Amino acid sequence: MSNADIRRLNREIRHTSKKLEAVRRGELWPLTGRERRAMARAAASGTYRLARGRSTGRAEQQIESTTSAAEMRLSAELNALHGERQRLITEAARAKAAKKSSGWW
Repeated sequence: MSNADIRRLNREIRHTSKKLEAVRRGELWPLTGRERRAMARAAASGTYRLARGRSTGRAEQQIESTTSAAEMRLSAELNALHGERQRLITEAARAKAAKKSSGWW
């Protein structure tokens, strides 16, 4: 495999790491559309219940579970990217070793 593939994976790893950190800080931009809708729905529900003088426990729980699901998704994606990067590096090293051993000298 070429260095370009490894550089591409490094770029994806950096991007996914930034997304994960943003989710941990409570930012919404790295969430998928489905996760954003769930967060908006929970926030609206909590606001409505708060305006009525009721408990917002369920809405808070929904926001927390959506955040943790997004965090798990990004962590799994990051682990998969690291595994793929390691596989590419191993393949490149094997190819280089095979090329060296089949040389003239």
